[in-house]
Amino acid sequence: MSLLVIDIGGSSVKYGYYGRDGLADTGSFVTPDSYAVMKSELSDIFMRMKKDKDLEGVAISAPGAVESTLGIIGGLSAVPYIHNFDIKKDLEDLFGVPVSLENDANCAALAELYEGAAKESENILFMVIGSGIGGGVILNRKLHKGRNLFGGEFGYMMIQGEDTLSKLGSPVQMAERYSLEKGESSEGSEVFRRADAGEELAKKHVENLLDSLSRGIFNLSVAFNPDLVIIGGGLSKREDLVPRLQEKVEFYIKKRGAEGLEINLVPCAFRSEANLIGAAIHFRESRK
Repeated sequence: MSLLVIDIGGSSVKYGYYGRDGLADTGSFVTPDSYAVMKSELSDIFMRMKKDKDLEGVAISAPGAVESTLGIIGGLSAVPYIHNFDIKKDLEDLFGVPVSLENDANCAALAELYEGAAKESENILFMVIGSGIGGGVILNRKLHKGRNLFGGEFGYMMIQGEDTLSKLGSPVQMAERYSLEKGESSEGSEVFRRADAGEELAKKHVENLLDSLSRGIFNLSVAFNPDLVIIGGGLSKREDLVPRLQEKVEFYIKKRGAEGLEINLVPCAFRSEANLIGAAIHFRESRK
């Protein structure tokens, strides 16, 4: 398999070559303001790569509600011009080779399933912790997208009153609440740093975030009872994250009388390259 792999994000578009030896020749460019410029950039990359590689196709990871078969990206995202038209056909006309499309979180879940933390598992939940909470559901080693493509949209789950998991479990939104109370602007990483240093206000906000994530993981686990819950996103780089979440989840298991339920939390194996690897896997699996 010889592919150009692309990950469309709100701030950057990542790309690389995926072949027999895996992912190589990666790069990125700032996400353009228009679809025309996006196509021009991607066409240039494709032609450069084609000079010394026999490309069989293009595999794309994208935000939004991706209808892979129809080739349409529904929903909303930070890249509005990629939505609600037959983008798959348009790009196939551009490149002259087959194109595959899949949601970015689903691509990351596939990367973990085939080459990462879940290689030996059948049923997994993959949770992406970022500006919101997203993820993917794998049942019997197959991606479960749901009737309306809401499989893995964990962030819509209501955790406390009308507040969702995305609102209470996102480090970005946690930092906004901290900044409002503190009276100064801080990012999530800074709030964690201050909590580590013992600042009480930061500790309160971090504990509230971890508690909300743990509630969400508990709710998902009693619904799906997966083999693994894999934690991804920038926050997963923290070595103490998974142990702290595991401890809080175990607390809720005992508190709610769910003894016997085993919840195995693990950090993701792939981070910045997960979407690219997963896009290639989706291309391969969708053509079987």
